[in-house]
Amino acid sequence: MNDRPRLEGLVPERLAPKTRKIVLEDYVLPADIGFHEFEIGTPQRLSITVEVWLEDACFPTSDAVEDAWDYDCLRSEIAILVGAQRFNLQETLARAIYDLVAARRGVTGLRVSTRKPDIYPDCAGVGVEIASF
Repeated sequence: MNDRPRLEGLVPERLAPKTRKIVLEDYVLPADIGFHEFEIGTPQRLSITVEVWLEDACFPTSDAVEDAWDYDCLRSEIAILVGAQRFNLQETLARAIYDLVAARRGVTGLRVSTRKPDIYPDCAGVGVEIASF
């Protein structure tokens, strides 16, 4: 039994959502990335964050699993991409992830960032970010 009050029609129009976003944040996985000789063939930790803004029709309004954006699929597609080849540059990898996500239905905005957390002892990480805005 659902004892929660019904709020339908009570939220003022000025407070209606303007944007809808899902986030895969700080996904850490090993990547064969870098152009320095000591990096080639030696996977290193890479942190990836993907923020996806969705059109209203693609953002679930029900609690049904089949209406949800599939985070597992997003995560596994990124893992497959990163594991399928080596990259010299974070910029190239970020663009490949960007294109992978941008091609999905309902995406209206996108930000992809990558970061190598183990490069410098005095920095949390070095990386790149690309966005549609």
